[in-house]
Amino acid sequence: MRIVMIGSGYVGLVSGACFADFGHHVTCVDKSEAKINALEAGEVPIYEPGLEAIIQQNRSAGRLDFSKNLAPSVGEADVVFIAVGTPSRRGDGHADLSYVYAAAREIAAAVRGFTVVVTKSTVPVGTGDEIERIFRDEFPEKDISVVSNPEFLREGAAITDFKRPDRIVIGTEDTRAVEVMREVYRPLYLNEAPLYFCERRTSELIKYAANAFLAMKITFINEIADLSEKIGADVQKVAKGIGMDKRIGDKFLHAGPGYGGSCFPKDTLALVKTAQDFDSPVRLIETTVAINDNRKRAMGRKVIAACDGDVRGKKIAVLGLTFKPNTDDMRDAPSLTIIQALLDGGATVHAYDPEGMDAAKDMLGPVIYGNDPYEIAAGADAIVIVTEWDEFRALDLKRLKTIMKKPVIVDLRNIYPVNEVTKYGFGYFAVGRKPEKV
Repeated sequence: MRIVMIGSGYVGLVSGACFADFGHHVTCVDKSEAKINALEAGEVPIYEPGLEAIIQQNRSAGRLDFSKNLAPSVGEADVVFIAVGTPSRRGDGHADLSYVYAAAREIAAAVRGFTVVVTKSTVPVGTGDEIERIFRDEFPEKDISVVSNPEFLREGAAITDFKRPDRIVIGTEDTRAVEVMREVYRPLYLNEAPLYFCERRTSELIKYAANAFLAMKITFINEIADLSEKIGADVQKVAKGIGMDKRIGDKFLHAGPGYGGSCFPKDTLALVKTAQDFDSPVRLIETTVAINDNRKRAMGRKVIAACDGDVRGKKIAVLGLTFKPNTDDMRDAPSLTIIQALLDGGATVHAYDPEGMDAAKDMLGPVIYGNDPYEIAAGADAIVIVTEWDEFRALDLKRLKTIMKKPVIVDLRNIYPVNEVTKYGFGYFAVGRKPEKV
C-alpha cells in the first residue's frame, strides 16, 4: 500500500519507518526543511534505539522517502496518517489542535479518489468529528473516511512496541475503512497482534484514558514511597508485593522523581480539560497532575536535605537528564525542576547524560556538562542519579569515593542495593527507603 505520514517527529518517523519495514511504500512529510534535508542526508533527528538502521534499510530498498510537500504523495496514497504535534495550548492547558486541522485541510485539497485519513496524533474526543466536518463542509466532493488510530509507543522501546503491540486500536464504523486498516496492519498477522475496532470517539478516549491510568499508577507508588520513608518500610518491596497481584501488575510501580516526557504531562492535562468542558470532572486525574508537579520540586528539596540542608557553594553532580533512559527527550523531564532548585539554592551543578545534553543546554541555566560520570563527580559534594541509564547501574563506587569531596549519593531511581553503596562509606538517600547517613 502507499502510505503518507504527515509529521516526521517521534511518532511519525517511527511509525513511517516501521510501516516501510512491513513492505508498504511510505512517504514521510514535514514542513521543516531542515528536518527533511537532514533525513535525506541520512541524519536521524531523534535518538531511538534501532530507528536509524531501519530508516537506512528502507531508504535503500526504495520503500521510504521524505518530502517537504504533501500534495504529490497524498494524491497517490491509499492511507494518510496525521502525526503532527498536539502540545498543551498556552493559557488553558487544552491540546493545541491547530496543526492537526491545518494538516487535514491540506490533505483534503490533495487527495484523489477514496482515501482513508487517520489521526495518529493524540487528540481529544471529538477531534475526528471536527476533521470530518471540515471535509464535509469545505471539500464536499472528496471521498474521505476519517479514522482514529492512536499510538502506544514507549520512547526507548518504540520499534518493539510498534512491531509487537499489545493491541492496535482503530476507531471507525466505515466498512471500507475497516478493510483498508486491516490491510495496513496485515503484516502483523503472524504476531497475532489484536486489532480492536471501535467507534472513533471511543478510540480517542482510549488513548487518553490509558496514559492517565499509567500516570496515576506512577503517582500512586510515589506517594506510597513517601509514606514508606516515614514509617520505615521499603517501597521496592511494597511494589513487588502488590505487583504480584495480577489484578494490579508490576508495570509502572517504580518509585522515582515523577513522570515527564512528551505524553503523560500534556495528555493528563488535556483529559482534565476535556472532562471539565463536558461537566464530568476527573478528580483522580486532576490530583495526579498536581501531585506530580509538586513531586519534582520535592525531589530538589530532597537533594538539598541530603546535603545537610544547604547546597550554597557546593558542587552537585547530576547523572541523567532525559525523562527516561534510551531517549534524548527532555520534555518535562524531572531533571529540569530538580536542577533549577539546586541552582536556586546556590549550588554549582555539573551534569552528564549519554544522549540528552544537547537538548538540555537550551533548557537549563548555568550548568557545566561533562563527558562521563567520573569527570563530573570529581570534587563533588553529592551525586544525584536522576535517570536510570544502564551505564549508571554499575558505577565504580570505590573510585567515586576517592575522587568526591563528600561521599553522598542521592539515588532517585533506586537502582542500587543499599548495602552495596553503604559498604564503601557513602551516605545513601533513595526514594521510599530509610536514608543511610555517613
